[in-house]
Amino acid sequence: MLSIFAQADIPDIQWLPLIPHVVMAGAAVVLLTIVSVAGRWLPRWFPAAWTVAAGLAVLATAIPVWIRAWQEGPHSVVAGSIGVDGFSVFIIVLLACTVVLTALVVDGFLHRESLDGPAFYVLLMLSATGGITMASANNLIVLFLGLEILSLAVYVLVAMHLRRAESQEAGIKYFVLGAFASAFLLYGIALVYGATGSLNLIGIEGALRTNDLSDNGLLLAGMAMLLVGFGFKVAAVPFHAWTPDVYQGAPSPVVSYMAAGVKAAGFAALLRVFFAGFGEVADEWQPVVFGLAIASLAVGSLMAIVQTDVKRILAYSSISHAGFILVGVQAATHDGVASVLFYLAAYAAMAIGSFAVVTVVSGPGDEGTALDNLRGLASRRPLLAAAFTVLLLSQAGIPFTAGFWAKFEVITAAVDARSFWLAVIAMLAAVVAAFLYLRIVVAMFLDAPDPDAPRLTIPRGPAVAITIVVLFTLAFGIYPEPLLNLAEDALLSISLTAH
Repeated sequence: MLSIFAQADIPDIQWLPLIPHVVMAGAAVVLLTIVSVAGRWLPRWFPAAWTVAAGLAVLATAIPVWIRAWQEGPHSVVAGSIGVDGFSVFIIVLLACTVVLTALVVDGFLHRESLDGPAFYVLLMLSATGGITMASANNLIVLFLGLEILSLAVYVLVAMHLRRAESQEAGIKYFVLGAFASAFLLYGIALVYGATGSLNLIGIEGALRTNDLSDNGLLLAGMAMLLVGFGFKVAAVPFHAWTPDVYQGAPSPVVSYMAAGVKAAGFAALLRVFFAGFGEVADEWQPVVFGLAIASLAVGSLMAIVQTDVKRILAYSSISHAGFILVGVQAATHDGVASVLFYLAAYAAMAIGSFAVVTVVSGPGDEGTALDNLRGLASRRPLLAAAFTVLLLSQAGIPFTAGFWAKFEVITAAVDARSFWLAVIAMLAAVVAAFLYLRIVVAMFLDAPDPDAPRLTIPRGPAVAITIVVLFTLAFGIYPEPLLNLAEDALLSISLTAH
């Protein structure tokens, strides 16, 4: 037995690049242990404070990883399965910020709904650990494991409001359709392995560079199935059917994490696989992404107009935003990747802030999410209405907001890649989508409030989170260069990792 282990090829592990992974996962396990042993003596705010501290710790540990990536250049660790580069660090930082903001938003919600707080925070951190793994994976099996860790935790989060049948129904729908998407992804991985003989993105890129596999049926079918799996996670049409129902039924703070963190992890994995792995055959997958982008833009913008529930409106808005991000993906250029990273950061802030407002307004039972519940909000809570307006205008792409620059960058990348029709459709979709955001603004400022509406109480956590994302949206809307430069620096290494 000892001789077998002696002959085994055990990879040399460099721990520094893995510290963000370990910190996030370790914080979840330690919190679960502490609550199990001493839960009755802990103050109510402890799990939220622990989760915020864990997110900040991940931010701190990501800095030396970024520095090493620039000093040593993009490289892989753990037998080439984990990529160490600016791209992965950018997504790690984004997911850590998402965890911090979501923890702030959910604290008051759990107290209001009398739900078990520690379980939510543990699942949130475990899900983020899966997202971090997806963003860093240079091996398709490692990526799949990260996807499952992320997904299983979110399935439970969606169904965790045990006193709402809608939450249970949303959890079942998300789980069943997610299982189909995972199966497509796994079959796609198998077919890609059959075509290239490798599960490592570096090996796949090398096989495609040295062999003409552009007409290989296994490879094309594998890429198609991978797109189906990723399309489900990012809510791209036609894999979006779950989104409106799940967004409406799930607890509002969970939706904020799904719209920001899960979408960011899904697009990070898609970018890593299709740029670092399949960059040599971009001509084969660009037309498919072109079609997904157009369908997502059209369906998301048009269907949102006819909705009367704010969470369903924002669900279709999320589908439309996925279409805009796919515009940058379709460009298949460095500028396209940079625009996607900038868009993911801007949209994460907009989504978390928007659903934080919905969480506050929805009231006990998380039931008050109809558009009527926002009528006259400006007269009841003027600062909350003003903050929501800023976030909605950013989603519409109004100048002096981060959302404007996000849309501008992806459309510019499409124009530079000579995808003129896609750029025109994206601009038209932005105009159509602006109408649905203005519907909400009009309801808040011009409609009379319901005289029987209960007084809104804004907990401190959501107030802090909304303030942070509004300042972020305005700051990078007025001066976007720092975030744009970070995105451009990060993109330099996603393709270099595979060489």
